[in-house]
Amino acid sequence: MRVELDATAVNTAFDAITKDIQKQASLPGFRPGKAPRDMVVKKYEAEIKDEAKRKLIGDAYRKAIDEQKIQVVGQPDIEEVQFGRGQALQFTATVETAPEFQLPEYKGLPAKLDTKIVTDADVERALDLLRGQHANYNTVARPLANGDIAVVNYSGTCDGKAITEVATTAKGLTEQKNFWVETAEGKFIPGFAAQLIGAQAGDKRTVNVDFPTDFVTKELQGKKGVYEVELVEVKEKSLPTLDDELAKKFGAEDLEKLRAGVRADLENELKYSRSKALRGQLVRELLGKVNFDLPESAVAIETRNVVYDLVRQNTQRGIGRELIEKQKDEIYAAAAGNAKERVKLAFLVGRIAEQEKIQASQEDLLKRAQQLAAMYQMPFDQFLKDLQKRNGVNELYEQVLHEKVLELLEKNAAITETAPA
Repeated sequence: MRVELDATAVNTAFDAITKDIQKQASLPGFRPGKAPRDMVVKKYEAEIKDEAKRKLIGDAYRKAIDEQKIQVVGQPDIEEVQFGRGQALQFTATVETAPEFQLPEYKGLPAKLDTKIVTDADVERALDLLRGQHANYNTVARPLANGDIAVVNYSGTCDGKAITEVATTAKGLTEQKNFWVETAEGKFIPGFAAQLIGAQAGDKRTVNVDFPTDFVTKELQGKKGVYEVELVEVKEKSLPTLDDELAKKFGAEDLEKLRAGVRADLENELKYSRSKALRGQLVRELLGKVNFDLPESAVAIETRNVVYDLVRQNTQRGIGRELIEKQKDEIYAAAAGNAKERVKLAFLVGRIAEQEKIQASQEDLLKRAQQLAAMYQMPFDQFLKDLQKRNGVNELYEQVLHEKVLELLEKNAAITETAPA
């Protein structure tokens, strides 16, 4: 896109900026703001020219895209600039434009949800978990039984090597002293505790395990492990009585109030999980209804954002920089695919919001900012300052718009209820 501005407009901008600087200029022998114009121009020529160039290019660029009704994605690449006092401004702006596509039907998208409800049994299981938070663990002189805690020393190998040679970050899976293992199913490594049932304090056993294919440590997935285990102690778990006294420890007036609160929490969790599952299906349906080319710059920026998030998550999980570096190609490939979907969805959400005249009010933005400040455990004023510093208001606006559009899709979805699996 070639943009031109006549010399008269250029000179007008130079004059206006010169006057602004003249009002503040402080030169030897003159009071602030009283220095002659020619002396101000001579001293501040570079600053005047830079400011005029920045303002004129910015204004001319915005006017050009408005006149041509171009929806630009990202920042323009400004080249071939011809500029100076007393001459016309000319430059070339290379821009990426938003994709053109026919908005698909977005109301009545199909989705399936099970008819699960919170039952009395669910409430009792949750109450048992609360009882477990105040459990007592007493050492007993008898063989280990189901429901007990096994206190063990162990060392593990995989393929005949210490586990840390196979998975460098898995120090805890290689060797531990006085480690507590619940004998309940699904705890620690599947099959580990079951092979200790019947052992007594002081006994030693060789335990063979199969690491699941979805095991948290990727290098061990689907492999076999061998553990040399010494049972140090057997501890019996004793749960407190479920009564008003226990309820008070959780801030409830009595057991009935605690039970009602637990049910409400479970129902909120179920509502959230159903909404999340529903929205996931609706987004997949919407993305599958239309294809269009995505702006490369938008995908590149979003890919960097996704890579940053993945690296941060891996670092928080204790995965070292060296291992992350080894997996960088995998991380980037996963991020690129994810980024394309996110960019595509953003364009669809924007068009739906435009079609439905959905907007984010100041109240909406304030509420979202408060939620994020609480999530990041930051003082609200500090969060707002950080937001303004990184020009994050547009991002906040897009988040609110995204949420409102998903609410619209959810409200108008064609839901089929199915029996729980």
